[in-house]
Amino acid sequence: MTDQNVTKVLLDESEMPRRWYNLVADLPSPPPPVLHPGTLAPVGPDDLAPLFPMALIEQEVTDARYVDIPEDVLDVYRLWRPSPLYRARRLERALGTPAKIYYKYEGVSPAGSHKPNTAVPQAYYNAAAGIRRLTTETGAGQWGTALSFAAAQFGLECEVWQVRASYDQKPYRKIMIETFGGVIHPSPSPLTAAGRAVLERDPASPGSLGIAISEAVEVAAQHADTNYALGSVLNHVLLHQTVIGEEALLQFAKIGVTPDVIVGCTGGGSNFGGLTFPFLREKLAGNLDVTIRAVEPASCPSLTKGVYAYDFGDTAGMTPLMKMHTLGHDFIPDPIHAGGLRYHGMSPLISHVYALGLIEAVAIAQSECFAAGVRFARAEGIVPAPEPTHALAACIDEALRCKESGEPKVILTALCGHGHLDLAAYGAYLAGEMTDHAPTDAQLAAAIANLPSVPA
Repeated sequence: MTDQNVTKVLLDESEMPRRWYNLVADLPSPPPPVLHPGTLAPVGPDDLAPLFPMALIEQEVTDARYVDIPEDVLDVYRLWRPSPLYRARRLERALGTPAKIYYKYEGVSPAGSHKPNTAVPQAYYNAAAGIRRLTTETGAGQWGTALSFAAAQFGLECEVWQVRASYDQKPYRKIMIETFGGVIHPSPSPLTAAGRAVLERDPASPGSLGIAISEAVEVAAQHADTNYALGSVLNHVLLHQTVIGEEALLQFAKIGVTPDVIVGCTGGGSNFGGLTFPFLREKLAGNLDVTIRAVEPASCPSLTKGVYAYDFGDTAGMTPLMKMHTLGHDFIPDPIHAGGLRYHGMSPLISHVYALGLIEAVAIAQSECFAAGVRFARAEGIVPAPEPTHALAACIDEALRCKESGEPKVILTALCGHGHLDLAAYGAYLAGEMTDHAPTDAQLAAAIANLPSVPA
């Protein structure tokens, strides 16, 4: 098979990766440690044990290059993995670009996104540890859907706090979560002390991922048979997602093509890390010369406008302190439609990689992203979720620069989910009712002013 006749590159089940890749093993310096919020000492396994099973804690801190994927997890993965790699030929023609655009499509999963790649192993390890129930937060709903599906595979209960803005915008996510057996609440909710405190200050709060995390963590910490599960940000989550990039490397090898530019949307970082980390391994080893670009929403620009500092992962300050690019744990983003990207901080591992200068970052307003999503849908026949439209907008920008320069670059992105349950957002865009928002310098300064004090 050559690139000249490729539209879709498939792997069979025997080629599915059987190991997750840990980027930490190959970085020139390790990421800063996670700190206990009280003592400011590096956290140990006992500090995390109230929330996570030991197997996931070990994955969070390991410096091993690879971690074997359990056979029971592979068995569930086979429902949709390996996922297809497409060449966007019709989009290329519509743009009139000499660039070749490829996308790894994760919308073929049961939840319609990349999120089951980590939801399934998290449910597996918790069930193996004797846990009965998982709590979590969700923004746009993809993660809550994925964890509800995964919990059902291993006989667990699942309780989800969804950011209020997305809960109201996306009613069918609630139904899908309940169909998979999950229980869902809008956040902030009156069910937790964290939620009640927010509602007391602002009864009309649109919520944020930081608030929803506080609620889910609070409930998990109060019950011995309950653990918390996170869909992004943490090292073990990004580890599980590397099946995306490992498959993509195999697929490109089949057609003898090497990407020049890799673009991924970033909120907490799981989709971006999952696609790019295996390619970054090859770049660090001198096997690949590739530009890697993170794309975030202009309304929540943690990489491009945040500070690299220790901060809480949640609004109430219940989590350990992580060094990350952050807008401040008090920051509540504008309720944009890409609810999965509305997080105040970036993955500590991606933040570290960015600080090392190994990746680039740009921020794009949502109206430009939805324009790219519509353009992609009309050319390729897939309505993308709002989150990956950010990466698509950057891909189109890169392809148009290739049109001007005549460079036939190879561009890769991860189309991390479909937008079938996000059509209200597309309706707002098509009706001309979508507005753009970017935080002011004063708003950013106010949120960053409340960062915890951590000695250098």
